[in-house]
Amino acid sequence: MKIPKRLQPLVDDGLIDEVLVQLMSGKEAQVYVVRCGDDIRCAKVFKEAKQRSFKQAVQYQEGRKERNSRRSRAMAKKTRYGQKEQEKAWLNSEVDALYRLAAAGVRVPEPFGFVDGVLLMELITDGDDYAAPRLDDVILTPEQARVYHAKVMQDVVRMLCAGLIHGDLSEFNVLVDPSGPVIIDLPQAVDAAGNNAAQEMLERDVDNMRAYFGRFAPELLDTYYGKEIWKLYESGELHPESHLTGEFDHDTHTADVDELLAVIDDALEEEAERAARMQDDDDDDSHPSY
Repeated sequence: MKIPKRLQPLVDDGLIDEVLVQLMSGKEAQVYVVRCGDDIRCAKVFKEAKQRSFKQAVQYQEGRKERNSRRSRAMAKKTRYGQKEQEKAWLNSEVDALYRLAAAGVRVPEPFGFVDGVLLMELITDGDDYAAPRLDDVILTPEQARVYHAKVMQDVVRMLCAGLIHGDLSEFNVLVDPSGPVIIDLPQAVDAAGNNAAQEMLERDVDNMRAYFGRFAPELLDTYYGKEIWKLYESGELHPESHLTGEFDHDTHTADVDELLAVIDDALEEEAERAARMQDDDDDDSHPSY
């Protein structure tokens, strides 16, 4: 096929020998099957910010660390330079996440490099060397659903132990090869320790998987892996090989409304007294003695 403009520099530099076919075009990138020497890989070409439909929500970026103080200030002020650096940081996040998660034993595509907004990585295939299907495109037996669900939950645990949450996990960004599920699409990966919405995103990821696999194994619909995983994480008891049950004891304690209202009244009274003291200080300053 004709070499796409964004891939031409990689061809010129010898990183890609041949572009074979476009595999997919999504909300944030286009993916091509390419030949690199004797290896068949895929090249993920990220779209420019103005062309992407997936927005770089502040909720996802919260907690990501930027070591360069000048760059950090520019990004916070949203200057032209800052927006350019923010875009670069967003694109680099998937590469960083892939290396981190592969090292942690999570089943993700192996990355081979990132050049000018193009990510070269392993092509996940089925048993016949064709591109592996998405989870949404396969029909599972109840037993397969249980096994695959357990593997995804274990990978979610390993991700969290590595400090990351996928943030957009669903049947549309999980591939299935002969060994089972492979998690893909990680540019929005969330920093678990530094993001206030981390628990919410983890539970949403897990609930998406529960809903999907529950179509084939309905008993999974009555599980609470997200809450169980987060409880273990918060208590410092989560590790990569944690045994999960899917069970969770929900808090059935009824809130004491009168006690809560009393606390609120006390807080309001303290604030009113503080405001009055500040006003008195201001009045004294406005009438200086001679």
